[in-house]
Amino acid sequence: MEKDRINPSFWRKVVYMLECKACGEQLCRRGMRAILLADTSIELFSTDAPDSSAIGVVPAVFTTPHCKCKIQNIACLCCGSVVGYHVLTPCRKCLRSCNNGHFWMFHSSSVTACGRINMKDGDYMIWKELPAADDDQDTIDSLSLECFR
Repeated sequence: MEKDRINPSFWRKVVYMLECKACGEQLCRRGMRAILLADTSIELFSTDAPDSSAIGVVPAVFTTPHCKCKIQNIACLCCGSVVGYHVLTPCRKCLRSCNNGHFWMFHSSSVTACGRINMKDGDYMIWKELPAADDDQDTIDSLSLECFR
């Protein structure tokens, strides 16, 4: 996600790598800790770019009683566990709320999160430092460091 498209209040948030809790498959390298707009007591993770080789969209489209967003569940392609959902079409209410612009959500109970390390300084990476999704090509070796920290 381009930095000019995300509200600056989210720039200081830590970037997380997310794995499927059921099988350990890496699902995302660009996660953000978030709360559900429709129910702020629910914590989750969101992203602008899930790993398309690890996540599949379940075809059924549905809405919830809280808003009129059109939603599809997402599942781990390795084990089939439902790990979250994709907001296919956001409703006006949610678009008007303060949000991070992410449409891919992961249930906290379905993923394991690990802070991503900024290889420049060895500290946790924050969203302001994160490259655009197309330019985010860390090597596997540098990524493996993050969970050993």
